[in-house]
Amino acid sequence: MTAQFDGDRNVIYFFTAKDTDLAEAVASAKEATLVYSAKGDDLFAIGKLRIDNDPAVIDRLWNRFVAAWFEGGKDDPKLCLLRFDPADAEIWKDASSIVAGVKLFLGMGDPKEDYRDSVAQVRMK
Repeated sequence: MTAQFDGDRNVIYFFTAKDTDLAEAVASAKEATLVYSAKGDDLFAIGKLRIDNDPAVIDRLWNRFVAAWFEGGKDDPKLCLLRFDPADAEIWKDASSIVAGVKLFLGMGDPKEDYRDSVAQVRMK
């Protein structure tokens, strides 16, 4: 699943199939944790995950990469759009570096203290 961002809104969408474990588990809104890693930083967010099959949103976010997974296009009966509304997030700068891993393995230092100045807490609401 690839994250889809909808302009300046504080919402993250994911296209998936209705028969996936995740889609079936969020038939009603659930608290969820989102973990996203990219080169140089990691994002940990807590919020609500729910199904949002709004045709207007699907149309706005639809692209050729999503279309490759749904033979029936935007009207594919298996199509499910998940919506994640983050409430709080932490952004960690380079928390998963090789140096951090070696220090943790060797029991050197305190990871929370080592990265105290490399973490930003973000209130999303």
